[in-house]
Formats: sequence, structure tokens, C-alpha cells
Amino acid sequence: MALDELDELYREAILSHVRDPRNHCVVPDAQVTGESVNPFCGDEISLQLRLDESGRVARIGLQGKGCSINRAAGSIMSEAIRGRSLDEIEELSDLFRGMMRSTEAAPDEWARLGELEVLSGVTRFPVRIKCALLPWSALDDGIDEYRRGRDREALPGEPSPPS
Repeated sequence: MALDELDELYREAILSHVRDPRNHCVVPDAQVTGESVNPFCGDEISLQLRLDESGRVARIGLQGKGCSINRAAGSIMSEAIRGRSLDEIEELSDLFRGMMRSTEAAPDEWARLGELEVLSGVTRFPVRIKCALLPWSALDDGIDEYRRGRDREALPGEPSPPS
């Protein structure tokens, strides 16, 4: 596949997610919530996750404002994490961040990213990398907050966090 064709494929995949964002509805009964803002450009992301009884993502809501890269990255991420456990999501987050930092990895490692790999072209534009990482920041913060709340619930004599 020629480089121009590859660029076109990436462009189309990204534009598809911008035109028709996946999982953009709010999940009112979410257990995991996160928000992130890039103060330099005004990009914003809010997300909500509802986990099933085995701790896997059953429902996801993601709302984004800002540039196309931010919105597409969030939409693609929302599809990539459905059905995964929080531990699996953290591994995926680390792998995606590695790709954004142009970290060396075996080709089969990048293949684990699935459709997220279409965002690899963002690395050619360093100023846009934060746009692609913003949804992951919201997700990582939400998971951390969820786990801290669960840890507090487990401590005897401590007040339980609100549900």
C-alpha cells in the first residue's frame, strides 16, 4: 500500500469517528467517571463507564469537545475498551502512550492496538499528541479515582464513599 493510500485510510478512519462519534451518550449509572481538559487549546473529554459483574466495561459514554483528533481518539478508544477489564485497559493505555511517544515495539505489539493504530500518524505532529492522549488521561484518572474509592470502602472504620 502506498504512503498516500495509507494516509487516506487513516484520514477516513479518523473522519468517520468525528462525523459519527461512537458511545457519545451519557451513562447515568456509571461507576467510573473521568474528565480532562487541555487548557492550551480548550479540548475537553468526559467519560463514564458501567462495569458488569465480572468487572468488564459493559457500557461507556464519552462526550468530547474540541479538535478532530481529540474527538476521534476518544471515539476509537471507547470502542477499544468495551468488554475489557480495568487491568486490560491500563495495559492498552500504556501501549497507546508508547505508540504516541514513538517507543520501539515489536509489530505484533502495535497490532494489539487494533483501530487505535490509525492514530499513529499523529506522532508526526508533536503539538497534536496531547489531543490524542486527552481521552486516555480522563480514562486513567477515572480508573484511579474508582480504585481509590474501592480501597476506602475496604478500610474498616472509614466512611464509605458515596455511590
